[in-house]
Amino acid sequence: MTTIALYNLKGGVGKTASCVNLAYLSARDGFKTLLWDIDPQGSASFYYQVKQASKVGMRNLLAQGTDLSELVKATEYENLDLLPADLSAKSLDVIMEEMRISRKKLRSIIHPLSKHYDFLFIDCPPGLSALAENIFHAADIVLMPVIPTTLSIRTYHMVKSFFKEKEIDLSKMMCFFSMVDLRKNMHNETMEELYRDKRFFENYIPYLSDVEKMGTNRAPVETYAKSSYAARCYGDLWEEMKEGVL
Repeated sequence: MTTIALYNLKGGVGKTASCVNLAYLSARDGFKTLLWDIDPQGSASFYYQVKQASKVGMRNLLAQGTDLSELVKATEYENLDLLPADLSAKSLDVIMEEMRISRKKLRSIIHPLSKHYDFLFIDCPPGLSALAENIFHAADIVLMPVIPTTLSIRTYHMVKSFFKEKEIDLSKMMCFFSMVDLRKNMHNETMEELYRDKRFFENYIPYLSDVEKMGTNRAPVETYAKSSYAARCYGDLWEEMKEGVL
């Protein structure tokens, strides 16, 4: 099982939209796919029309080693399941600090899922924390959507520094540009600068209204705008990911 964590230090960068669409494309291609909505905002669960409901709080999950497969919900799409958001996850960083959870605890929790799935996508909350460190150790790929602005350069380097400080394999960190507007000089200049770091996929996701409509349709882009440019962009990014690293 390949674990891909969609992450950024900042919110509002298209992280959840990308996680929802990439997980859908994985399932569409015939891979048994699970999306874990670990962000307490529960946006991925909302898009897939699955309620934020869990009989087991995050504290119990960490303390008792509950089998995650017991919490999985089916979606309406073939090959695609969801671990819905748990509202108690909003305090997960505090819980992990209180319980002195190992930085590799999450890896052991998700390991049994490898018997059932080809891909696990994790929709992560923003921020650098004990939870983030756990996710980084558990993931095979930490996939960062980055808006091409000056502040994004700073954020990108902060995350790289965190990886080095915590001795996390930096080769896991892979990025793509999100919410791109090539009419803006800043976007062009920032992309040109960061492409030099050889950590970004060539394909990017433009700022498009069809992506924004996910909230209204509560579905991945391809299901309601199959021939759109937005659907093609997500498809091209997924194909590049499969060819390059999966």
